[in-house]
Amino acid sequence: MEGDLAIVWLRRDLRLEDNTALHAAVSQGFKVLPLFIFDDNILNELPKNDGRVNFIYELLSGINEELKVTNSSIEVRRGKPLDIWSQLVQEQDIKAVFFNKDYEPYALERDKQVEDFLTARHIKVHTFNDHLLLEPGTVLKDDGEPYTVFTPFKRKFLQVLGEVRPYPKPNPNVFVNSNSSFPLKSDLGIEDSTIKVKPYNLDALSQYGETRDFPAKDNGSYLGPHLRFGSISPRSLYLRVKTISDVFVSEIIWREFFSHILHFYPNVVHNNFKSKYDGIQWRNNEAEFEKWCKGETGYPIVDAGMRELNETGYMHNRVRMITASFLCKHLLIDWRWGEAYFAQKLLDFDLSSNNGNWQWVAGTGCDSAPYFRVFNPYEQVKKFDPQFEYIRMWVRDFDDLTYPQAMVEHKFARERALETYKTGLARYAD
Repeated sequence: MEGDLAIVWLRRDLRLEDNTALHAAVSQGFKVLPLFIFDDNILNELPKNDGRVNFIYELLSGINEELKVTNSSIEVRRGKPLDIWSQLVQEQDIKAVFFNKDYEPYALERDKQVEDFLTARHIKVHTFNDHLLLEPGTVLKDDGEPYTVFTPFKRKFLQVLGEVRPYPKPNPNVFVNSNSSFPLKSDLGIEDSTIKVKPYNLDALSQYGETRDFPAKDNGSYLGPHLRFGSISPRSLYLRVKTISDVFVSEIIWREFFSHILHFYPNVVHNNFKSKYDGIQWRNNEAEFEKWCKGETGYPIVDAGMRELNETGYMHNRVRMITASFLCKHLLIDWRWGEAYFAQKLLDFDLSSNNGNWQWVAGTGCDSAPYFRVFNPYEQVKKFDPQFEYIRMWVRDFDDLTYPQAMVEHKFARERALETYKTGLARYAD
């Protein structure tokens, strides 16, 4: 086996350092060819200039530059994964394939098809948890059931976690020699994007608990896209922050919690986690939804958040809650509409977290805010942007006469939401 070829299929783990599947392949003595597939099933649903796809391309280019030092390269292709694997098994004498698990529903289906295809051709497939600190099924109640409330999940999570050890970066000579040329964006059908992923920043985390709710301070870590696509591992991140900020560690565990929820309850992708909310009659006014999307609601904090999102692919976490609450409660628009819009726009879009947080705000999810909690956008401004610094940063017509009037009065909207939720719950109970 020594020196046999193994392919390490990179997906949400775009790094050579502290990569579980890569470490396992190297430990077993294989020569490694890294592979990335731009999946047509995903890319065909996205604009050609998607900022996230551009970020993936940049990360792959960086990996390729690292490999070139030892006359190696990463194999990058575009197509449907099964078609690409059909090509690869004809081109290469592949003895094994290693990849890190992806727990989203589409990925599970894709990976099962690929594993079955390879196994039928007597190619050994090895899969690993890498995207999470603890994979689904390892943090359970004493009766073996999954947690659906965060606080006890966190308590058990920290008990189970134990010592966290990153894997070392492999010796460069483990990669196969390859003169495969790295494709141009145009070869892959990708166009440049004006929306860019920022480098992550851990410097402000010592003040994270005190400053995280104030959007004008811009003290975020910008880690979201890096965790999403794996330019940093959750192990390395955890070790760097665990002694700096307990609040930030809790945010890491929320990410794990929602991933576990999606694994055990995949129907949450399209359905309320709590079915008792199925009776809610959403208004779903398309013209009002369009105003929300554009940041033209007449509520400055909501509009600032939506305009920041549309222009940059980012939105401050506190403002995400405010904008989401406004859509679900003030406008009575189905959380699934907002969740889908965020999925299109957020650079750090992650299905489990996006879904979990939207359902949390709507009151329909696990461990969610009670339905009668309706954010008052004016009070949120008083607390978290009293000088209108964040608002003026993004709502450039805030002081102009052309800035729109509030599209709905807060007191009226709140009362309408409470009545709609009560009626919906009663309808379900009947």
